Amino acid sequence: MVRISVLFLAFAFFGCGKTDKSKENVQENTSGVTGLTDDQLLDAVQKQTFKYFWDYAEPNSGLARERYHPDGVYPENDSNIVTTGGSGFGLMALVSGMSQGYITKDQGVERLNKIANFLGKADRFHGAWSHWIDGNTGKVKPFGTKDNGGDLVETSFLVAGMITVREYLKDGSEKEKAVAQKYDALWKGVDWQWYTNQKNVLYWHWSPSYAWQMNFPLQGYNECLITYVMAASSPTHTIDAKAYHEGWARSGGIVSSKTKYNIPLILKHNGAEEFGGPLFWAHYSYVGLDPNQLSDKYANYWDLNVNQTKINYEYCVQNPNKNAGYGPEYWGLTASYSRNPDGSIGYNAHMPSNDQGVISPTAAISSIVYTPKESMAVIRNLYENHKDETWGDAGFYDALSLGNKWVAKRYLAIDQGPEVVMIENYRTGLLWKLFMNAPEVKQGLTKLGFKSGKYGI
Repeated sequence: MVRISVLFLAFAFFGCGKTDKSKENVQENTSGVTGLTDDQLLDAVQKQTFKYFWDYAEPNSGLARERYHPDGVYPENDSNIVTTGGSGFGLMALVSGMSQGYITKDQGVERLNKIANFLGKADRFHGAWSHWIDGNTGKVKPFGTKDNGGDLVETSFLVAGMITVREYLKDGSEKEKAVAQKYDALWKGVDWQWYTNQKNVLYWHWSPSYAWQMNFPLQGYNECLITYVMAASSPTHTIDAKAYHEGWARSGGIVSSKTKYNIPLILKHNGAEEFGGPLFWAHYSYVGLDPNQLSDKYANYWDLNVNQTKINYEYCVQNPNKNAGYGPEYWGLTASYSRNPDGSIGYNAHMPSNDQGVISPTAAISSIVYTPKESMAVIRNLYENHKDETWGDAGFYDALSLGNKWVAKRYLAIDQGPEVVMIENYRTGLLWKLFMNAPEVKQGLTKLGFKSGKYGI
């Protein structure tokens, strides 16, 4: 199944040759566009990728589809299924699109109002939304047999987007203020306290049919930091800081002393303590949560994310598996569509300890805030040398294995969303500023013991 939750149930419980030579095996397409400045190229990528959330959104709800397949072929005809977490990234993308002028503010507000109205009527479970929602009906689409209720992690990604929208619209016209109030009410309805199950930890899932049987406590480190930040920030259903320190941080056990390529990992990555996890772990929680100058007693979060990205980069440059093409202009391992051994399309959580010879463009692109030079090298290489194979209706396709002349000509919301948002944050810092300056977020971070010199926390 596509998506991270189920895939990482397995991972969570256990805990590239030099460029010139390797690129000889990859046929390069020289018909791509050249001559763009870095900013022009970034704008082209951001604008095209934004189409995922505008042109190719689920039409009835306005939310982000789980996936967009340009060929029109979908598993189980699920083109109407929307993704809660990816839609949170999509909300931020809509703010970015208005700010950049890809759409007018009136257009964006109209879409945001439509989305708020849909989410207000959609199934909720103690305030949390499900992982998947039927875009036609608002009813839960089970992600698995027992995963048919609230998904707190997906909800936290959605809520981070809601707060960003509220902050963007709250001082606008009367219509904009009214939409901002809808998002304010929606996020305040999430009962984070319920999802502790009366323990000092948050749980990923609750089902009206199976209660707590999924039994997935959120313990770090992985992509779920934002869930604790949102829960601590809630003015209506907040959690005690003990849940963060004893649950997420494992009473200090989250800290790592390991290094790779002489780069400190800083925190223990669940199931990936040697190299760090897939790069989406440095993206999902940080599309709104600004890691610049952000720290607590466990980590400096800028260093944490930069280091994870550099380890991922260095692994691809050293290329121990000798995958064709890996190097400074073709790197980035994260969860995405993947190439099965028979050449068909599957899904996998790529990372240095699970290298399938597949590069996911979102890995380097969404890391542009951490590694601008290295990320631009990938963007420019793909756009100028491999555009015919790798570029489509909504930006770069989801996954590539150029040495095998293989491309998954498909898109996922959870991969395209961070690209738009992190490019925006790299160019303007807009989404970070909006989210971090929300009063509840500042209070929540303070409650958990975070410091941010950039935002006076």
